[in-house]
Amino acid sequence: MSGTEHKLWGGRFAGGPAPALVAVNRSITTDLRLWPFDIQLSQAWARGLVSAGVLTAPEAEAVVAGLDRVAGRIAAGEAPMASDEDVHTFVDRLLHVEAGEPASRLHTGRSRNDQVATGTRLWAMDACDRVTLMVREVQGALVAQAELHVEALMPAYTHLQRAQPVSVCHWLLSHFWPLERDLARLAAARAGAAVLPLGSGAIAGSAFPVPREQLREVLGFQSISPNSIDAVGDRDFVAEVLFALSLLGAHLSRIGEDLILFGSSEFGFVRFGDAFSTGSSMMPQKRNPDALELARGSGARLLGDLTALLATLKGLPSGYNKDLQEDKRSLFGAVDAVTLLLPAVAGSIATLTFDRARMRAAVTSAMMATDLADYLVRKRVTFRDSHGAVGRLVREAEEKGIEMTALSFESYAKAHPAFDRDVYAELDPESSLRHRELPGGTGLMAVREQLRVAAALLQ
Repeated sequence: MSGTEHKLWGGRFAGGPAPALVAVNRSITTDLRLWPFDIQLSQAWARGLVSAGVLTAPEAEAVVAGLDRVAGRIAAGEAPMASDEDVHTFVDRLLHVEAGEPASRLHTGRSRNDQVATGTRLWAMDACDRVTLMVREVQGALVAQAELHVEALMPAYTHLQRAQPVSVCHWLLSHFWPLERDLARLAAARAGAAVLPLGSGAIAGSAFPVPREQLREVLGFQSISPNSIDAVGDRDFVAEVLFALSLLGAHLSRIGEDLILFGSSEFGFVRFGDAFSTGSSMMPQKRNPDALELARGSGARLLGDLTALLATLKGLPSGYNKDLQEDKRSLFGAVDAVTLLLPAVAGSIATLTFDRARMRAAVTSAMMATDLADYLVRKRVTFRDSHGAVGRLVREAEEKGIEMTALSFESYAKAHPAFDRDVYAELDPESSLRHRELPGGTGLMAVREQLRVAAALLQ
């Protein structure tokens, strides 16, 4: 019997579908990965049908046991037949072999419309949990590196120009917090997926009094869908997961871009570990950060998955439409991409070596220009006048080709009479950091507190 064609529909048709329709309509090559969740929701439905008077308790347990055996067969590698249209048909065909006549009662009161919505939601909830753990690994790698470099200095950049000195720890943690926001979005997306559609039937709701609250509790959903029409056509939760992953992809891309730049010979701030570098087939000297480049490139692909889904959803009438079969291609592809990337990004960060001397040497005296302006402000000079005076000093140093520490005191006094000889202390980058101890700043005490909070979040 397991080798015969098995359909969940077809009685009203005089003949079978054309081969071309079968080919385009068949979704099992994509949705097969839903099978553990299809088994899980079908077992819950079988027990719910007991309360509805459709199955006896022994029949329901025979179906549940049969589904366990189906799960064992699929886990062991049993493949679908060519006639299995989707994962639901595949599971149902095997269940008829394993459970016999009670299997024919299982589909009472439900549709593949609410069945696939439920299975996809369960898969999305599980995916959010898996991605969350992987994001934590990336954050852990950032924190581990940050702990080693609290007192190391580097330039921070605006417009890709050297701006002000910061702690290397502070820069590393600047990539920790976007990932923390990504985790909040993943949690919100998971909560959005945790609404039970099972019991909505094809569109009007089930005609049998299956206990939906029992189904919700057994399957681990947070709430029950309030409207059956909306429930079978709702893919907002997929869009929410894809948005969270798209923004995560953008943040991974920015981490990658920073490190790719900092690892170049022109910067030389970091060296990539051998285990997460590749070489050139032609140039023996090359050390390429391929994982980080792929992270940068994958951000565009994740955005494409989100855009494809939104473009699909915007033109659909209410209820279920076959267009929604495409939602899983975008969802599965995006989750596959990030679960492949995240361990490689975590490993790339964990195996970095920082050249502290090179980073410190890149902190030039001109980067303390703001500190000089602040020095004058503390002497009651307006910031506007302070900005102009320091700008003239910067121009003078540039024209002479010297550091601002090499300018004579006469130059400072000429720029503004409020300058005193203690001004040179303001050109010390460590002094610059000491002025920035407010929460969120790059002062060393503030950075240590930020690091403490970040490390606590990992627990």
